[in-house]
Amino acid sequence: MAVKPPHTTMFGVSAVNAIEGLLSPGESRPDDAALIASVKRGEPGSREALYHRYKRRVYGLALRIVGAGDAEEVAQEAFIRIFRGLPKFRGDAALSTWIYRLAVNAALSHRSRRSGARLPLEENPGEPAVEAQVVTEPSRGDAVLRARLERALAELPAGYRTVVVLHDVEGLEHEEIASILNCHVGTSKSQLHKARARLRAILAADGITASSLDDT
Repeated sequence: MAVKPPHTTMFGVSAVNAIEGLLSPGESRPDDAALIASVKRGEPGSREALYHRYKRRVYGLALRIVGAGDAEEVAQEAFIRIFRGLPKFRGDAALSTWIYRLAVNAALSHRSRRSGARLPLEENPGEPAVEAQVVTEPSRGDAVLRARLERALAELPAGYRTVVVLHDVEGLEHEEIASILNCHVGTSKSQLHKARARLRAILAADGITASSLDDT
């Protein structure tokens, strides 16, 4: 089953803390349990229903961790892992958190094969930037800033980029991120702080400052 990219980017820029906004909470839907039970029973259409429920989130994670060129491949690998693992899923974590974990692991494994990265949160300043999905809207106002934010995010090392995507784009709490990345909560917080500082420096080098974002 092919994973199609979302039609718009997930960043919205309107204030100085735009990149820090929580745009979509990482919570399971109330009927996730029933859907999981249906998949485990092998009911017709249940696997497709779960796929369509989470495909945009999984693709979005893959897109921002590995870039547009490899996002679909990674998303498909993530769903292979998801469906293989569902029979053993016990519900100890929210379904969305579990799916994020598998999607992030698939993305980081892919980058590890490509770049030799060894740890999910390892900073690798020499890592080449991945291709970002740039907003294809008229070059004005928020569209320009969104495009620049996307490019800046793509310049971050994979570990930093992953934490920013999980926290600032997907809206996950540090406890969830720590579970997904198999690290301490303090490590997640520290990496996010460093990642934001690096992101601000990249944006500043591109002429985007706090005051320019405030004027949007």
